Amino acid sequence: MRLLRKTVWVLLGCGLPLVIQSAARATEDTAITAVASKASPDYFRTKRADGSYQPETYAFGPGGFWGGMHDDSIDKLKFIDVARTIAGPLAAQNYLPTKDPDKATLLIMVYWGLTTVPAPISTSPAFVNVQTAQTNLQMALNEKPPNPALLLAARDQLAFAQEALRSENRVRDQTDLENAKILGYGAELEATERFEQTPFQHIRGELIEELEGNRYFVVLMAYDFQLMWKQKKHKLLWETRFSIRQRHNDFDKQLAAITEHASQYFGQDTKGLIRKPLPEGNVKVGDLKVLGIEPEKK
Repeated sequence: MRLLRKTVWVLLGCGLPLVIQSAARATEDTAITAVASKASPDYFRTKRADGSYQPETYAFGPGGFWGGMHDDSIDKLKFIDVARTIAGPLAAQNYLPTKDPDKATLLIMVYWGLTTVPAPISTSPAFVNVQTAQTNLQMALNEKPPNPALLLAARDQLAFAQEALRSENRVRDQTDLENAKILGYGAELEATERFEQTPFQHIRGELIEELEGNRYFVVLMAYDFQLMWKQKKHKLLWETRFSIRQRHNDFDKQLAAITEHASQYFGQDTKGLIRKPLPEGNVKVGDLKVLGIEPEKK
């Protein structure tokens, strides 16, 4: 993810809490939330005597919506809708919004969206062509007596079809890699390359299956606000990426629940990807309003 060229500071204030019921799991195998979080080595939070973290203040920044297909449950949401929902779980971890730029310690950029994935391999024209070419070659091999010209043509057809499929798979792999980076799957995907053609290849297969299914995602990137505000320097302090697959889920109904689940890792380093079933429960979200908008200083 990258910052917008012209950043807009959006400062939010909390009012009375509003309780929102998290969406129930549609089926037992659909509500798997993936979370990957990283923190800068020089970022740490001070704990108070009761074990809670010392409060940190922040301002939201609208990173933007990333989407490549129509989906009513996410297309209708604006930045303020997403920020309002995320603010509750942030507050539960003692990240508190402020309207005073001089007091904000973090700028939390918010990105959200739906991944675009390749079509199923079984529907690929290149895959179908390989199957057809294999059938034609087998028919040529079964000819009695063999027809050299027919056999040569069948082998050429199969070679051409296989090369087209390899080219398509390279595009598929690139799409998987780009989505892996967005969703936080990158390190795991790279680490499981060695599992191909081994008894452990199912581990990589599960990751690929998740990546090749459309996923709703949110990415929070927390920068040093004062450094950016005063010196125009970008210093990323922590980032958290979390997602859930689109099938059998609606983004607007699940956003509160997946954010609450991911919030335990805000500002932390998960040292990899965490994939767990989404727990059911309630999410407290502050009653927010926009207090001020100020364009970035030149």
